Amino acid sequence: MRVLVAVEGDRVRVTSRTERDVTVAFPELTCAGSGLPGYDHLLLDGEVVVLRQGAPSFAGIAERFNVTKPADADRLAATAPVTLMVFDLLRVGGHETLSQPLRVRRELLEATGLTSPWVQVPAVFDDGELLLAATAERKLEGIVSKRLSSPYRPGTRSPDWRKIVHRRTSSYVVGGWRFETDRADVLGSLLIGSPAEAGLRYVGRIGSGLAGATGAALLPRLRELRSPTSPFETRLPAADARGAHWLRPELVVDIEYHTVTEDGRLRQPSWRGVRSDLTPRDL
Repeated sequence: MRVLVAVEGDRVRVTSRTERDVTVAFPELTCAGSGLPGYDHLLLDGEVVVLRQGAPSFAGIAERFNVTKPADADRLAATAPVTLMVFDLLRVGGHETLSQPLRVRRELLEATGLTSPWVQVPAVFDDGELLLAATAERKLEGIVSKRLSSPYRPGTRSPDWRKIVHRRTSSYVVGGWRFETDRADVLGSLLIGSPAEAGLRYVGRIGSGLAGATGAALLPRLRELRSPTSPFETRLPAADARGAHWLRPELVVDIEYHTVTEDGRLRQPSWRGVRSDLTPRDL
């Protein structure tokens, strides 16, 4: 979760990308142990993450997004504590640094000595190709590259920052489909899974890439495989199962995605195509 963190003496304020005050959701960052209270007019740019086995957990941070009650925040801070990954310094000692090049801002950030169980300043690497390979091996989402001579430009997208995301491709079996919400003749999404002993293990719903001619060409094939019962081994979430049409689990498709969540769901899946050369048994 991208945040700005403002520190003025003992007061710490956390603001979301949409300029919403979310301080109450992250008591770990306001306590003395975070190392943040006590700094003079500090403004930090970074991301709040929940680390599990050394890697960011999307499911873990998703629980913290909309917490508004201190009691709930304290409970989650004990069971799924966050870490603030600080990657930029926008103000220090009351002086704005936005016009300074990133190289200087980074030196100022490191000079603050920020470090605690809840606050880290991630390392910088010069070898982008090596880092990209290492993050792929660790199944991390990707890397961000930044031009060292660039100033900080709030509210704008700049070629000085570039994100390279790892996209993975794998094959799955279609177990159902849904029409678009307001159009009962247009394919809206597919319900997909991996073959398991008791049926398909659900991995998520995919709609990206199915618009237009792709969905229109696929729909007749789906109708031919219609089944009165679900092929999935467990009951699907109500939000996904609503309006679903079930299929015999025979159609294999390729899906591209970012990562797999802890509960086995694909993050940001998109359509690649039908694998006519594969059967569920092959998977």
